Amino acid sequence: MLELNYFDSIKIGLASPEQIREWSKGEVKKPETINYRTLKPEKQGLFCERIFGPVKDWECHCGKYKRVRYKGVVCDRCGVEVTKSKVRRERMGHIELAAPVSHIWFLKGIPSRIGLILDMSPRSLEKVIYFASYVVIDAGNTTLMKKQLLNEREYREYRDKYGNAFRAGMGAESIKELLAEIDCEKLSKELRVELKDATGQKRVRLLRRLEVVEAFKKSKNKPEWMVLEVIPVIPPDLRPMVQLDGGRFATSDLNDLYRRVINRNNRLKRLLDLGAPDIIVRNEKRMLQEAVDALVDNGRRGRPVTGLGNRPLKSLSDMLKGKQGRFRQNLLGKRVDYSGRSVIVVGPELKLYQCGLPKEMALELFKPFVMKKLVSDGHAHNIKSAKRMVERVRPEVWDVLEDIIKEHPVLLNRAPTLHRLGIQAFEPVLVEGRAIQIHPLVCTAYNADFDGDQMAVHLPLSAEAQAEARLLMLSINNILKPQDGKPVTTPTQDMVLGAYYLTIERPGEKGEGKYFSSPEEAILAYEIGEIGLHALVNVRITRNIDGRQQYKTIKTTPGRIIFNEGLSQDLGYVDRTKEENLFELELNTLVDKSLLGDIVERCYRLHGTTVTAEVLDRIKRKGFDYATKAGITIGITDIEVPEEKEKILSEADEKVDQVELLYRRGLISEDERYEKTLDIWTASTEEITEALMNTLDPFNSIYMMANSGARGNKQQIRQLAGMRGLMADPSGRIIDLPIKANFREGLTVLEYFISTHGARKGLADTALRTADSGYLTRRLVDVSQDVIVRETDCGTADGIMVKAIKDGSEIIEDIKERIEGRYALEDVKDPHTGEVIVHADELITEDMADHIVKVGMKEVKIRSVLTCRTRHGVCARCYGKNMATGKPVDIGEAVGIIAAQSIGEPGTQLTMRTFHTGGVAGQDITQGLPRVEELFEARKPKGQAVITEVGGTAKILETKKKREVEITTPTGETKVYQVPYGAR
Repeated sequence: MLELNYFDSIKIGLASPEQIREWSKGEVKKPETINYRTLKPEKQGLFCERIFGPVKDWECHCGKYKRVRYKGVVCDRCGVEVTKSKVRRERMGHIELAAPVSHIWFLKGIPSRIGLILDMSPRSLEKVIYFASYVVIDAGNTTLMKKQLLNEREYREYRDKYGNAFRAGMGAESIKELLAEIDCEKLSKELRVELKDATGQKRVRLLRRLEVVEAFKKSKNKPEWMVLEVIPVIPPDLRPMVQLDGGRFATSDLNDLYRRVINRNNRLKRLLDLGAPDIIVRNEKRMLQEAVDALVDNGRRGRPVTGLGNRPLKSLSDMLKGKQGRFRQNLLGKRVDYSGRSVIVVGPELKLYQCGLPKEMALELFKPFVMKKLVSDGHAHNIKSAKRMVERVRPEVWDVLEDIIKEHPVLLNRAPTLHRLGIQAFEPVLVEGRAIQIHPLVCTAYNADFDGDQMAVHLPLSAEAQAEARLLMLSINNILKPQDGKPVTTPTQDMVLGAYYLTIERPGEKGEGKYFSSPEEAILAYEIGEIGLHALVNVRITRNIDGRQQYKTIKTTPGRIIFNEGLSQDLGYVDRTKEENLFELELNTLVDKSLLGDIVERCYRLHGTTVTAEVLDRIKRKGFDYATKAGITIGITDIEVPEEKEKILSEADEKVDQVELLYRRGLISEDERYEKTLDIWTASTEEITEALMNTLDPFNSIYMMANSGARGNKQQIRQLAGMRGLMADPSGRIIDLPIKANFREGLTVLEYFISTHGARKGLADTALRTADSGYLTRRLVDVSQDVIVRETDCGTADGIMVKAIKDGSEIIEDIKERIEGRYALEDVKDPHTGEVIVHADELITEDMADHIVKVGMKEVKIRSVLTCRTRHGVCARCYGKNMATGKPVDIGEAVGIIAAQSIGEPGTQLTMRTFHTGGVAGQDITQGLPRVEELFEARKPKGQAVITEVGGTAKILETKKKREVEITTPTGETKVYQVPYGAR
């Protein structure tokens, strides 16, 4: 056998019948597997020891030769070679077919290779191979054409007419004969000549044919090898058969498929020997062809062959393809040593770069390191005794372990790893218990929560791996998203709620308006209960300016003083160049989620990683602390239904009745009635939401949660205390009867029933979306994985002009976002003064971008990867800055994969539905994930253009969300058509 562990590359090609026979150690003639009484393999069967080697090491089938001393002896009684049983993993057999059969891959693959090389359509090939039509092999001197198809009747007529002057046949043997006649050299020349003056579809077809012919020529494979005479039988240990507890046998599906082939082949041989009628033989040949098809690729043609419980059997192709196939499951996805997995829990006292590792797990992961250290420190004399110490968990083992993990980062990964933030490095801290603890701020990057999620731990072993983990993968080096450069470790949920509660002010709070000589005194007064946390008080601030102490009194709350303690006071929220602002607190306002995100971003830009990590940890600690002290919770009394609701609903009902009346009188169409009804209910729902938001107390728990951005939103509060509003039916059409109740009042049976559609569709969508999004990411990575930053500058003189992306009057992405972090292609000058804002080949910083926007420039020419001249990749200048670091991109950065992940990761949050616009000229607009796929595959979107029924002058009317075209006819009539939002 070859040495399989060392090879440079592997080539896949067609096997000739001779080669298959050469691989084989013998022919499998019987469909038997093993004898159920003796449990020994049957002779000449699928598990035969004579062909595949002994079942037991150094022992022949009949037991005449046992032990290693007979190595290599072939038993004269049973014919089995005495050798290791391992050979049953590598020795192959073969089946000699009584009639040739086509290989389904080359027949049914797209494009059909046999079809291309013979210049026949796949449909006609199928008719011939499955014995439905005859094909003319040799027309002789008749009027027939070569490769012409004849049905049974025509064949008979021509036979009567021409006798044996022509040859025609059916089945794979005829196709084999046609393939054998092909001379690739000659055909290639002919095709090239034809190509010279071919156009359109014909040219495309010729090019495809030429591609296949050239491939055959180059690989020295023969076209007739696409039709099989001999079938290889893979080694028995790769398709095992094992006895279960109950005495039954479990077997690989392949054995069933092979048995079908052998049975049919033997039956065909017998029929041919008996000289059976043609029609019976033909049927048997077709069945043999189908059996071989099922063995190679079950389900590719017709209904798949099923086993117990209607489960399709796994064929040879299924063993290789897909996620569970040989390549992705076993070759790319091996299990690794030095890894473990466990449930995750929150570790609020950890630093941002730490994770809690269970002691037992850490000991097992670091076992070899611990053993080495035990020996070098003199706790054990040799490795063996060190191993024993570790296994018995002696007290000194823990001290050694503590020492080792100090400087050794571990990698944490949560599946599914949708982008590169799905694997990050942390410094381990030993914890009791059996759960991994992770820092609450890295949850967003992992998309993790603590409802039972599991995570895997991996250990980087080599010095290089540890250095990379520490420098590139440590969680504090991954504060920004690689997609857009926005911070990913922003406080969420409880931390946001705590910060919001801490910085809110409450009029009339205890101690309001009091004066304090210093922030410390104000906090002391709060701690002893003299003033409330939210009271607006006057505090004297002392600052050292030019060596002199100066004082000023400012209005603030104790909560805001506490919040500002953890922040550096130079984030730019207050203009410190003005003297009166020197005493102000950096943030003397109410803090919500978006502001916290902004704080993190500014802090990172101004102070870098380390300071940001410290600030984040301080915000986290205060957030959790005050969210706990706030005692915010939800009670049923927090859900207050606004008093105006009844009035708004009865008004809406009256309006709907009016519309109904107009419809019944025939003054408006069904579509208009539907549109108007929806508009009325949408407006009423909005009105109720407004009323609800105005009635809620700013200290209402639910309101605080939603307003701070900690959890929930306006829509959810509306459903709890306002009204649920309009719902969609299973097809996605909005039902014009709204749900007037809310969850606080409770739904009627009908309302509940209508609601179930939406809920179920949501669940089904999520499941489908995850799979589709994963597949999209996979395809994107496949095409972009070799796009790497190869050089600093490719020296191109090309670039692209960018301007704000608009939809109607709505700006989707402004010019600042598009140019910041890119290199200017040419000098960017102020149009008024002619002063150069950015020089050519200079990185456009945020300040420069702001300046460009300020002087009113609408477009800028920048370097772009679309015009980069670097071969096999892109250059750093054309790419711009690395979003994850905010600095120019380094050479070697895999920007293609980052781009693929940046689209794939949010893909799971996109919608799957096609959007339904009820009404007249409305139509389905593909949105969400299907639209993204359409864009990448450059497909034409489905949906026809709106066609006007009247002629005249067109006028386009645009609002923020819709665009209408008004057609005025020469007689002065007007007709309005709605054009889908986003259409051009």
